[in-house]
Amino acid sequence: MFYREAGQYKTSYEADSAKFPIRQDKWFIWFYLAIAFIAIPYFGGQFFLDAIMIPFLVFALAAVGLNILTGYTGQISLGTGAFMGVGAYACYKMTLAFPDVNIIVFIIASGIFSAIIGAFFGLPSLRIKGFYLVVTTLAAQFFLEWAFIRIPWLYNYNPSGAIEVPQREAFGVIVTGASASSEVRYLVVLSVVVIMTWFASNIISGRIGRSWMMIRDMDIAAELMGVRPLYAKLSAFAVSSFYCGVAGALMVFIWQGAAEVEVFDYNRSFQILFMIILGGLGSLLGCFLGAAVIFIFPIIIHNILPPIWAIITPWTMSSSQADLVAAVMIGVLIVTFLIMEPHGLARLWAIMKQKLRVWPFPY
Repeated sequence: MFYREAGQYKTSYEADSAKFPIRQDKWFIWFYLAIAFIAIPYFGGQFFLDAIMIPFLVFALAAVGLNILTGYTGQISLGTGAFMGVGAYACYKMTLAFPDVNIIVFIIASGIFSAIIGAFFGLPSLRIKGFYLVVTTLAAQFFLEWAFIRIPWLYNYNPSGAIEVPQREAFGVIVTGASASSEVRYLVVLSVVVIMTWFASNIISGRIGRSWMMIRDMDIAAELMGVRPLYAKLSAFAVSSFYCGVAGALMVFIWQGAAEVEVFDYNRSFQILFMIILGGLGSLLGCFLGAAVIFIFPIIIHNILPPIWAIITPWTMSSSQADLVAAVMIGVLIVTFLIMEPHGLARLWAIMKQKLRVWPFPY
């Protein structure tokens, strides 16, 4: 079989602890990146890029942020939507204040403001955890939503209460606004997501990531071994909120072009949480798999179910009914995975790869 590591000998600790120890895995990564950077923008139409790929990447980045906090550190949060809003509003204010600066710089810098707010609301995690921490982060969600509505300075005193993205350039190319092409916006989002996912992978495999996982597995034992819960938990909240803030800025500036406060409500927080549950806690791959199922699967059902239903039955199905069916199917999938495979789609993917490695022998 083509997926074998026979003859691939490890001669150093670095090679043995590499993220992709099998040569074929590296080939597949480069193959996937080639498809993402070359094939999809070349063959994908405007609808495919604007309505599917760009939001999928944005939600995957937000899921990476929440998975850092929940999957790798064990701190449950329901404030993801609000932290995304902090990044969006921060990017909006910086763009208005400094119109000549590269918009990509502001999109990344917006995560810093979100990280500060996230670390502040993460302070209760030093004394409480579990259900009580969930309530605390949900309170942060409601408070930040209130701030987005009641502080007119944040939306520049717009009578509609919405933030509207102006046209901005990056490296001489229009990136935001109605004149920005779908291909350019997709490549910007893809580049940011790939780079930040690579950074997340390195952080998780390093000293900071190991301290997060020690806090997740047994916080008292981790503290006895020298891990300081103050730094570990607050750094997890800060890094997680940073990623969510950048995702929020990308969602408004690159994808939607304008947004109201309802975009960052608690429903968004639950949506991101379902992504990491279905994709797999403690897995970066699971963030992308979960985002694909939660976001792309309903779009597929919305488009293919009504015509199929009209063929096999004498009745017609409206688009709203198809959306309800998709929501029910997503709910059934979540319950099924929680019962049958709590580690999500990422675990199924790992099992499939391992079976392929040892085939035809049993695993």
